[in-house]
Parts: sequence; C-alpha cells; structure tokens
Amino acid sequence: MSGYVFAICFAVLTVLVIFSLLRSRHMREKYATAWMLVAVAVLVVAVFPGILDWLAALFGIKTPINLVFFVASLALLLISVQYSVELSRLEERSRKLSEEVAILRAEVEDVRAAVEGGQTNGRTSRQ
Repeated sequence: MSGYVFAICFAVLTVLVIFSLLRSRHMREKYATAWMLVAVAVLVVAVFPGILDWLAALFGIKTPINLVFFVASLALLLISVQYSVELSRLEERSRKLSEEVAILRAEVEDVRAAVEGGQTNGRTSRQ
C-alpha cells in the first residue's frame, strides 16, 4: 500500500471516527472542527501530493517532510496551549464549586442544629 493510499484511508477513517464521537456526544463540536480540518488537509495532500512540494518551496523549506514535521509540531503546540487554557478554566470552576458546596454544607448544618434545638426545646416544654 502506497503512502498516498494510506493517507487517504487515514483521513476517511478520521472523519468517520469524529462523526461517531460527535453522534455519541463523546466529543464537543469545537474540538471536532479542528480534527475535521486535519483530516481534510491530510486528504488534500494525499490526493494532490504536489501541493506539499509547492508549499515547502514557497516557505523556503528544502524537503517537504520537514514542512510536515513543522506543521505537526506547531499543531501540537497549539493543542497544548488550548488544553492549558481549558484546564485553568476548569480548575477555577472546580474551586468555585467547592467553595459553594462548603458554604451550603455549613448552612445545612446550621439549619439542622436549629431544627434539632427547636425540637428539643419543644419536647421539654410539652413534658
């Protein structure tokens, strides 16, 4: 199997997996869009391999595979930054939720203590 056929199969498989993950709600649309773009880019390069040579020459890169490695490294860097931002946002949300739960627990304990205190006083006054 040639590399181009493998790339086409990979792109088609990626699209199918992304649609399956979207349908089962295991992936959000904003992430699926990025992966669809990757699959389309791989498909275009596999169908028209001359594009990679042209882009490498356009950017002054001697071999097209170096362009592929550079773009892949850049994509991984951007994904890492995006995940860091998302993680920071989720940590902040988790902290706020923990604080709210602690406040609610304290309020429940206060109410429980007030109710138990009222029942005890009510029982002693009836006797």
